[in-house]
Amino acid sequence: MMISPLFDQSGSGPLDISENYSDDNAVTLHQGDAQTFLTTIPDGAISLVVTSPPYNIGKSYERKRDISAYLTEQEAVIGELVRILDSRGSICWQTGNYVDEGEVVPLDVLYYPIFKKHGLKLRNRIIWHFEHGLHASKRFSGRYETILWFTKSDEYTFNLDPVRTPAKYPGKRHFKGPNKGQPSGNPLGKNPSDIWEFLLQEWETCLWDIPNVKANHTEKTIHPCQFPVELVERCVLALTNEHERVLDPYCGVGSTLLGALMHNRRAIGVEKEEEYIAISKERIYQLYNGTLKTRPMGRPVHEPSGREKVSQVPMEWKTSLTGEK
Repeated sequence: MMISPLFDQSGSGPLDISENYSDDNAVTLHQGDAQTFLTTIPDGAISLVVTSPPYNIGKSYERKRDISAYLTEQEAVIGELVRILDSRGSICWQTGNYVDEGEVVPLDVLYYPIFKKHGLKLRNRIIWHFEHGLHASKRFSGRYETILWFTKSDEYTFNLDPVRTPAKYPGKRHFKGPNKGQPSGNPLGKNPSDIWEFLLQEWETCLWDIPNVKANHTEKTIHPCQFPVELVERCVLALTNEHERVLDPYCGVGSTLLGALMHNRRAIGVEKEEEYIAISKERIYQLYNGTLKTRPMGRPVHEPSGREKVSQVPMEWKTSLTGEK
């Protein structure tokens, strides 16, 4: 794994992970309350926010409360994020559903008016699709979450070349006009549409098929709602430039920080749980030492060949379905 130039310590000793914010920090990791910490960051200092806020579903690290109180609390944090966001900056707000007595409430729908109230503009509502999760018995099993990509202004950073996809027909040529006979595409690939499907082509569609971090995932830690580093990488490459600052106000076990540091961006994270802070530090040190295990960005999602025993229909089912003995 290539080590970010921000990790170049020039023989000065261990990597410095700072507790408090400074413009010069390569890595800032703060244990404490997100809203309180954000007040220490200057206006316009952050280029990208990538986060997955608490879903208010009663996970071990969150306190479930009335949905109105939950959104009011989050709006205070969002207000600070907007203040510290650069004029060309973006917020990628990844969230799922709030479930109240069996009724599903899509949190992204509730968040949208809050961001609009603060003047942000929605550029994409991205669907992150995954194959594994809880199996529901009284509704269809949920297999996606959403990422709301907002910008602070109409002049925002968007780097097309790092996220171009191979053209489906690279040999296509202009059939008329002054360029008749010449290749009609771009040698680096095509401009992706607003639907992203990673299973077939990295940035082809607005459906991101990225495995979620479950038991057999190479990045799995003790965090119950950990999102994959490659999800962050795609946002970082498209929406920031090198040396800019990427922030996660609910950083969990540090996936956002890793995705930023892997591509030579400065990383800032806030987390209230001491145990998750320790894991984040360990993963950052592993990145620094070249021992961090991550799922490579763009690797196709595994498709069973049919030869694996686990992918074959059990004999008991065949018997019950066909009546054969």
